[in-house]
Formats: sequence, structure tokens, C-alpha cells
Amino acid sequence: MTIKTAKFESSFGDVSQMGENKIPEFAFIGRSNVGKSSLINMLTGQKALAKTSSTPGKTQSINRFLINESWYLVDLPGYGYAKVSKKSREKFGDMIMRYMLERKQLITAFVLVDIRIDPQKIDLEFMEWCGLESIPFQIIFTKADKIKASQVEMKLEIYRATLHANGWQDFPAFFISSSNTQQGKDEISAYLDSLIPLEM
Repeated sequence: MTIKTAKFESSFGDVSQMGENKIPEFAFIGRSNVGKSSLINMLTGQKALAKTSSTPGKTQSINRFLINESWYLVDLPGYGYAKVSKKSREKFGDMIMRYMLERKQLITAFVLVDIRIDPQKIDLEFMEWCGLESIPFQIIFTKADKIKASQVEMKLEIYRATLHANGWQDFPAFFISSSNTQQGKDEISAYLDSLIPLEM
């Protein structure tokens, strides 16, 4: 799939504001500072579509982008940033859960994980919650250019072992990406294309 057009549609402070439609949605989510905005910009070929920031926790609403006039890329708030107030973290958590559970348009979620970091409790808990709620998701490992190729394979093995230890029989579909080198762009785009339904 080639992304020909990508435009910011709106930000939503609550799921109820998003309205009803039949346009498929693909959600991107991960811990704050995982490189989500950079990945979205890489996939869409636009340097400033999603606002990047050196301050973790900057995305505090649901941002929706219309892609190729046919589907939505949904940028969900990052989770797990300590300097965000407890009240805000609870609000983000409620917003994320309501979106994942209530949006009938959601096709799948992509959980972003920094490949340099060993499995984090908050990521594992989110994946477990998705599994329990039968919410489909895939994993995108980000920042692969920051470590050697041999280390990438080692980190993947650690993740596989951790998921198996936590009761996962099958490893979710995953992608290795780098916003700096464009790694993973074609694979993720092709996967998205395979999931877009002809009708909703």
C-alpha cells in the first residue's frame, strides 16, 4: 500500500466525541517517548503530521488522521510517564480502555515497544488486557537503528521468552522499525493494506 494522502482530522478529549461512521480505524499506542509520532510520520511520509516532542507524555488526547481518504490512523495517548499527574494517568487509562472496547471501527491496535529496553511491566499488562478482552494487536519494535542487528535478535528472544512465561502460547505478529532509516515501513504498510476491509 502506498499512502498518497494523510491529513490530521481532529483531536478528541473523550471517545464519545468521535461520532459514528463506517471508516476502519487502526490504533497506535505505547509508552511515552517510544517514538510513536516519528513512526506515524515515517509511515505517512510527512515529517510533521504527528507532532514530535522531546517532552514525554505530550499526546494527551486521541488524534485521528485520515489516510488515503479511506481509513483512519488513530494516535492514542502514551502511557506510563511518571511526571504526568496520577489523575491524568487515570484519565488516559480510562480513555484508552474505552476507545479499545467501544470503537466498533477499530480493526487492530499496534503496540509500540522500544527494542532497546527489556520487557516492561506496563507493556506486558496492556498486552495481557488486550488478550483478555479479545482485542487484536501487533507489536512494533521501534528504534532498531540504535542497536546492532545481533542485539535486535537477542531482544526479540527475550520478549518471546517473557511472553511465553506469562502464558502466551503464540507470539503476536511483530515488526522491526526505525523512523530514521525507514526500516519496517514497507512491511507495516503491507500489513495494514491486508487488513483494510472492502466494506464496514
